Parts: sequence; structure tokens; C-alpha cells
Amino acid sequence: MNTITIVGLGAGDIEQLPLGVYRRIKSSSHLYLRTDQHPVVKDLTAEGVTFHSFDAVYEKHDQFDLVYEEIVRELVAASEQHSLVYAVPGHPLVAEKAVQMLLALQDEGKIRVEIGGGQSFIDALFASVGADPIDGFQLLDGTSLKLHDIHMKQQLIIGQVYDAFIASEVKLTLMELYPYDYEVMLVTAAGSKEEKVERIPLVELDRVAHLSNLTSLYVPAVKEMEASFKQYATLREIISTLRGPNGCPWDKEQTHHSLKKYLLEETYELLEAIEEEDIDHMIEEMGDVLLQIMLHAQIGEDEGMFTMEEVMEGLSAKMVRRHPHVFGTVQVENTEQVKANWDEIKKSEKQQDHEPMLINVAKGMPALMKAYEYQKKAAKVGFDWADPQGAWEKVWEELKEFENEVENNSENHMKKEFGDVLFALVNVARFYKIFPEEALAMTNTKFFRRFSYVEEQVLKSGKSFEDFSLEELDQFWNEAKKMNIE
Repeated sequence: MNTITIVGLGAGDIEQLPLGVYRRIKSSSHLYLRTDQHPVVKDLTAEGVTFHSFDAVYEKHDQFDLVYEEIVRELVAASEQHSLVYAVPGHPLVAEKAVQMLLALQDEGKIRVEIGGGQSFIDALFASVGADPIDGFQLLDGTSLKLHDIHMKQQLIIGQVYDAFIASEVKLTLMELYPYDYEVMLVTAAGSKEEKVERIPLVELDRVAHLSNLTSLYVPAVKEMEASFKQYATLREIISTLRGPNGCPWDKEQTHHSLKKYLLEETYELLEAIEEEDIDHMIEEMGDVLLQIMLHAQIGEDEGMFTMEEVMEGLSAKMVRRHPHVFGTVQVENTEQVKANWDEIKKSEKQQDHEPMLINVAKGMPALMKAYEYQKKAAKVGFDWADPQGAWEKVWEELKEFENEVENNSENHMKKEFGDVLFALVNVARFYKIFPEEALAMTNTKFFRRFSYVEEQVLKSGKSFEDFSLEELDQFWNEAKKMNIE
């Protein structure tokens, strides 16, 4: 089996090329280059070295994965005829996806690969920007940069920023986290005679004209906590500090039980913001709900019971497990099939020992929501009206019983029968696919807005509510209705 020897051209010019690598290149009769856009190549050409480059492959495809796949195919095909040398910028094992693909093929026993060494651009780049890698850094690929891979408190080196399109994509991703004027450094041909280091505000990243295959982006680590407020790690640090030895006395005193009412309050405030379709309010209230979750998780960690990572692990595992049509091979045609699969998977997760069917349904929910969930669960096993008519008849029956108790003036019985009326109405809502909690929230919002209009008219008159009859106030209410105040 012939050998594919992979060497690195380094980060600079031919003077920096290791002697062993230089000799392999000079002695090879079958030399392949990922790109000829490198300072070393000019000198090698002057010395009479011949080669085949893959620059044309980049022009053929609009996806980098396809570029790497074709390079690998050509190299493997060539290796079937003879041994060869494949030379890449920098070091073969740093930011070279095609090399990783070749190594994977070697693991499968399909080809033979030898790594011949080279000098990574990383050392030269840190020297160029005057930074110390011991402070921590990330090496990321500009062609596949993902927002959630970025840790702002570490230095970033983003390679493969070799044209305006990639620079633009990198800029837009970074600006989701960093200020638009955050100073970054573009480094080209680090460590060579042609080295160029340019400090620019992030927003101008894609306006630089001299991007090339030798260009990398250096993003300094964020030092101030305020600059990294968008990152989950910062929020965890804040919550931990609040509960820590030098934290807030109130936060340190809280328990799972003492925080229950706040979780409920914040959840309802979020629901109200959603109902109002107020985006800024939604952002604020989602933050408040998240705060409650984070505090509960921190209490769990402080008590040695569980951590936020365990919470996320359980949730992630459940989402993957219950979505086999997304993360597995199961095929679904519609939402109904998704729900059926979900229920079957949930059922298989439960313990085999029998327990009351409703025991874990709607725990902690308000009564109206719990009634809806109880009825929905019972309906799944056939305990339900055949059609809405049966539900309506139950409403009239319960209303009559409530009226009878009103006539009897029995407070306790009135309360029970009124509850039955509400429960029967929830049944009707369910048949018409109306979520009663949402419907009542909409009515509350409508009442608030219309009553606020009535209040506004009273204030404009210079009088007080006591100066108006119910009929006059009702006239203001009807005005609000005619104005479509909802």
C-alpha cells in the first residue's frame, strides 16, 4: 500500500521551513498542495519544484465540505498509483479538515498516512499579537463558526478567514455577543517577512481588502463581566456569587419552598407579556423566570443534591429520546403522529408498577389548568363525552344545581356546585380546542383595557366614580366595545 505523507508549509516563508519537511518536498516526484497561495510556494517554484494544487477545486464548489471531499478523493485515487506528499499551510494537524478525513480512512484500513511535521501558525500568531496562550484560547474555524462555541472570557483565534464572504459571516456571528466597535486583530502571514497585523473595530472586519489563505482573526478575551452578560457562564457566576459567602443575605436565605411563590408569580407575568405581545416585556419576564430556575439549581448545588448540569443533561436526554423523528430514524407524517410517539415514549419511561393515572398530572398548576389536564388525560383512555352536546348538557345540569344551592343559601354547597360549573365549562372548551387558561387571560386583558378606558373618561370629566350611575359607566364601557378595545 502506497503512503500519503502529509507535511506542513508553516506559517511563514521558506527560511522557517523545518529541514526535514524541506527535504521531503524537494525529493517528492508527486507533490500536491492544498493551495499555492503561500509564501513558501514562491521560493519552491524558483527552486524548480513542481506540484499540483487544489485551488481550482475551491472555485468549483460553494460548500467547503464538498471541497474537502473532492481533495480527499483525488489524493486517495493518486495514492493507488504511487506514494505522494500532500503539503498544507501551517501544521497538518491544525485546522485541516481534509487531513482528518484522510486519517479516518486510515483507521478504516483503506489508506496509509504519515504525518511529516510542520510549524503551526499558532505560535507565530501569538507572537504577532503579543499575547500569551497560557491565559487560555480557542482555535475556531471561520468557515463553520457557531455562536454557542464561543467563550468570551478566552482569547479566540479564528482561522480560514480568507475572503470577504467568510469575514462577513464571522463578523455577524461575533456581533451577536461582542460590541460592534470591539477591537480585533487581523493577522496575515504571521512570522514571515510579509507579516501584516491590523487592529480594526469588529464592524469593519469584512471591509478589509487584503484577506487571504494566510489570514487569521485574533479576538482578545473579554475582561469586564458587564461585557459578557450575554453568556450563560456569566449568569451562572452571578447566581453563584449571590448565594456565596460574600453574596446577598436574602438570596442566601432562600430555599426551594420559599421561592415557589416567586416562580409562580414570574410565570404568570411572562404569560401576561405573551398575551400583550410586548417583546421587551417578554424578554424581561423570561429573564425573571430563568432567574428562578437558576436559583433553584444553585440551591441544589449548594446542598450537594444536584447541579444545573444535571438538570440540562436530563432535559437534553429527554428531548433527544422523545424526538426520534428528529434525532433518530423514525418517520412521521404530521403533528398527530409526533404526539402519539411522545405519549408512547413517555409511557415506556414510567415504572412498571401501577400508580394512579392522574397522580403526576399538572402538579403545582392552578386549578383551572389542572382541570383541563385532568380531563385531557381521562379522555385519552375513553372517559369522555362522545361529542360536545354531552358536555353542553352537563353545563346546564351543573348550572341548575348551582342555582338550587343559591336558593338554599348554603355557602359550602354553593362553592362546590360553582366549581362543578367551571369544571363542566372546561370540558366544553376542550371539545372546541380552546385552552381555558389562555381564554380567561384574554378576557382579563380585555376587561383591564376597557375598564381603563372607563376610568380615563371618569378622570377627564373631573368627577369621581361615585358621581356616575352604573348606567353612565356602562355607556363608557359600550364606547370602548365600539372602539374595538380588546
